[in-house]
Amino acid sequence: MADKKKQFTKVNQLRPLDTGLSLTVKVISAKMVAQRGRSQVRFSECLVGDESGIIIFSARNDQVDMAKEGNTLVLSNAKVDMFKGSMRLAVDRNGRAEVVEAAGFSVDESNNLSLIEFEPIDVVV
Repeated sequence: MADKKKQFTKVNQLRPLDTGLSLTVKVISAKMVAQRGRSQVRFSECLVGDESGIIIFSARNDQVDMAKEGNTLVLSNAKVDMFKGSMRLAVDRNGRAEVVEAAGFSVDESNNLSLIEFEPIDVVV
């Protein structure tokens, strides 16, 4: 079996409900949202981006510790979830997030994909 090179996606290429994504992003800001239940589920919303744009990343549990302002993350097998009509980037248990050395790119904060509202359309066949 030949090794398949991982195809990295840019933030501006993300679309609603995309799955199996690999991205390298820099954390712009992070805000702890909730710590719930006896199991202490931690949840944080982080603004992350690359040279093509920014999006909100929903960090859970161990990912919260990695998603600190200024860190560069490599997200593998990430997905785009929809929350109140806008896109959120997430990595579930099938994916992986890891901190890497600072990447040499500047983040384009003028293109925030999480501010775009999408409306569900029902198609009757």
